Amino acid sequence: MLLAVDVGVKTGFALYDRSGHLLWYRSQNYGRASRLRRAINTLLDEHDYISWIVLEGGGSLADAWRRAAERRHIQVMQIDAETWRKELFYPREHPHSHRAKISADDLARKVIAWSGAPRPHSLLHHAAEAVLIGFWAVLQRGWLANIPPELSR
Repeated sequence: MLLAVDVGVKTGFALYDRSGHLLWYRSQNYGRASRLRRAINTLLDEHDYISWIVLEGGGSLADAWRRAAERRHIQVMQIDAETWRKELFYPREHPHSHRAKISADDLARKVIAWSGAPRPHSLLHHAAEAVLIGFWAVLQRGWLANIPPELSR
């Protein structure tokens, strides 16, 4: 399994299986960095089948994710938003934050539907971005050979 994380106190998560399908996604506002640091260990203990974590973001919170993953022998890849946006969005979409968030919401909903994951009542941008971070990562890992036709833009 691969866990994609949009790193921050407001965190987005998306879990993918080896076939490249999204299993679940969510967003969580931890309120404080200390709460998030404690939650990382709990989340990884509850999901001990994760073999990859892809982090978007940096700083001390990403370092906390990396340390927790390494203690569990989970492979970690750390990227920035431009890395996955260049692959999944048109060039006109990714340089502008507002437009990129709208595009992320649209494409994330398509990935959710394609995967057969539960449809969102509301989709916060942290969760939408985690869905796309994970989708980019399963393509990079070769878990999907290419972007499915239903998701081509």
